[in-house]
Amino acid sequence: MGLITVEGIRVFAHHGHLPEEAVLGGHFIVNVWVTADTAEVEKTDDLNDTVDYVKIIEIVKEQMAVRADMIEVPAKRIVDTILPLHKVQKVKVEVQKIAPPIDAAFEKISVTIKAERKDLQE
Repeated sequence: MGLITVEGIRVFAHHGHLPEEAVLGGHFIVNVWVTADTAEVEKTDDLNDTVDYVKIIEIVKEQMAVRADMIEVPAKRIVDTILPLHKVQKVKVEVQKIAPPIDAAFEKISVTIKAERKDLQE
């Protein structure tokens, strides 16, 4: 078992409840953690026997490009797209909204969604 981590994927997208967020857009950071069966790739050293982190980044960019009011929505879409990939057992995705248009001081606003394959829970 292995953990594939892709952190700090920076994207510009138009997510947000406020009308100006839909028009102006904003910056987001996406972090992805994938638990995968790495036994085969540890022997073969072949990309086809693991989860390609380039594919993970592509999925993040594709799903973040589809507008939503709430950041939970693209986070869930990313999870749902990565989970069926070959060798994936669990996925956790954090979407962080950078500088949302609110009058407050805070360190971080994010949402984390996770899921695991049902066929592996037996």
